[in-house]
Amino acid sequence: MPARLILKGVEVSLADRERRFTLSVPDLSIGAGEAVGLTGPSGTGKTLLLELLGLLRRPSSVTAFGISSDRQTLDLASVWTPGAQSPAQVRADMFGFVPQSGGLLPFLSVTENIHLAQSISGREDVAWQDHLVGQLGLGDVRQLRPGSLSIGQRQRVAIARALAHRPAFVIADEPTAALDPGAASTAMGLLIDVASTGGAGVIISSHDLALLDQFPMRRVALELVSAPGAAEARSQLMHQEVLT
Repeated sequence: MPARLILKGVEVSLADRERRFTLSVPDLSIGAGEAVGLTGPSGTGKTLLLELLGLLRRPSSVTAFGISSDRQTLDLASVWTPGAQSPAQVRADMFGFVPQSGGLLPFLSVTENIHLAQSISGREDVAWQDHLVGQLGLGDVRQLRPGSLSIGQRQRVAIARALAHRPAFVIADEPTAALDPGAASTAMGLLIDVASTGGAGVIISSHDLALLDQFPMRRVALELVSAPGAAEARSQLMHQEVLT
């Protein structure tokens, strides 16, 4: 069975002296090679959910949170337990990330930025790296540094870096927000196609519903289930239909 990311009854809460915000995920499953679009108004916790998925946030409560495959089941909730494999180790091994700004290191070339993910994870694979460079149209700029690239090129480098170590899942937070409509459509298509080719499941947060409508993917949305501005606000993941 291919790898599947599974969340059931997972919550994460943020609080200060004035208010508390709780994000609730009753049921979410993402399979290898599958693309899922995450939507929702500002303030519903889209980035918080991606941080939870990428082990940057510890869940407040959980029924099930793990990666299941035919080989084993990895309990992601257990990484917060003393003596267990650290969140950083699991994150580097199982996940790739495409941030909104690209997040490239300015003193490294395109090739070096992409290779960084393989170096950190210990998965050296020059052939796969070259394949990504070709698929994403980066061959002519592979020796340049990020400052010499267009915004669209930098975002394609970020996509290649996220996939270079063949992660099970890729998390993309508004990956095309800084691009014009044409470049955004191209980058989104490349992200989905290349992730699928590499067997990675990908969850893409975006406010651009028209852009997501261009691609067949399952869509899930976050919705506030308490009054905006309430002392105890709550947002919940709601499932939508597959778009074809």
